[in-house]
Amino acid sequence: MARVAYTRPSITEVEVKLVEDAARTGWGAKCYDYIHRFEAEFAAYVGTEFAIATSSCTGAMEMGLAGLGVGPGDEVILADTNWIATVAPVMHLGATPVFVDILPDSWCLDPDHVAAAITRRTKAIIATHLYGNLCDMDALGALAESHGLALIEDAAEALGARWQGAHAGSMGTFGTFSFHGTKTLTTGEGGMFVTNDTALFDRVTTLSNHGRDRAQDKQFWADVVGYKFKMSNIQAALGCGQLSRIDTLTARKHAILSAYKARLLRLDGVSMNPEPTNTRNGAWMPTAVFDARLGLTRERLQEAFDAADVDARVFFYPLSEQPMFEPCDTPLSHDICTRAINLPSYHDMTDEDIDRVCCVVENLHGRAT
Repeated sequence: MARVAYTRPSITEVEVKLVEDAARTGWGAKCYDYIHRFEAEFAAYVGTEFAIATSSCTGAMEMGLAGLGVGPGDEVILADTNWIATVAPVMHLGATPVFVDILPDSWCLDPDHVAAAITRRTKAIIATHLYGNLCDMDALGALAESHGLALIEDAAEALGARWQGAHAGSMGTFGTFSFHGTKTLTTGEGGMFVTNDTALFDRVTTLSNHGRDRAQDKQFWADVVGYKFKMSNIQAALGCGQLSRIDTLTARKHAILSAYKARLLRLDGVSMNPEPTNTRNGAWMPTAVFDARLGLTRERLQEAFDAADVDARVFFYPLSEQPMFEPCDTPLSHDICTRAINLPSYHDMTDEDIDRVCCVVENLHGRAT
């Protein structure tokens, strides 16, 4: 049997034809055609006024923070359970990250801990929708509004997720998305910045193009020092093809998560990605968390999946556990990652693949109990 991959993109002739067209014709006066199309169609999909295609979600985050004026002396609150890409832009801009703990069910930012961490130096809150799970946007939105803070949505892993009908990424001051090869929609590498704030959009547009204001009529003239975080036209063509299939792609991810939950949530002491009333989980990365009493450690889980020729990813380590940061008191972030595993989830998984994954979990659980 072939090894079950934890992720793999779904590429069809739809995408191939558009990429070929961009490669053959998308030059000179047409070098931005697919970029502009992808931006417009993506904004329409998530329900924002503006979108800017970027080279990565990290670049989108850095430009958004820079556009808000985040810099030295400012604090940015975010969950300790995160990938480094979320906090790196904060550090690059000279601001101070403040890590807080997560909720036990969604593994996302705990609003109560956010409230306790706000100081006069706080400039923004970054709400990371972890693995497609949704942050409590009502509570975080109320906190941001009452304290005059920017609420930023890191929706890198949450394309297709909805909070009371609103798309992840569309509810904050700005949102960012990732189109890495592991994501539900891919451009190979790439990302997207979205916002409804016209002034912020104008600032980030300038920053994204070497600091050249789009209203500037001088050629090769920069108005500020900016970035080169633009997506290529060929990548955008791939994105347009993927976006034309977005309902199919997101539905399949959700179906895989549902199949896992139908089988694995019958096991005592196993929890998975939640889907509260009036929400839809983005289902990017189905994740199983095992009750501590079962004694199923991260290392034991990895060994069992590897022996069954199945890829599985570890749950994110706390950022504060990594050498560039100071330790902090986030017990749930430090605990959950030691007894959780990300399960394979890609568009073309078969029922047999899902069964193989479930059998690994069931056998481990049986031996633990």
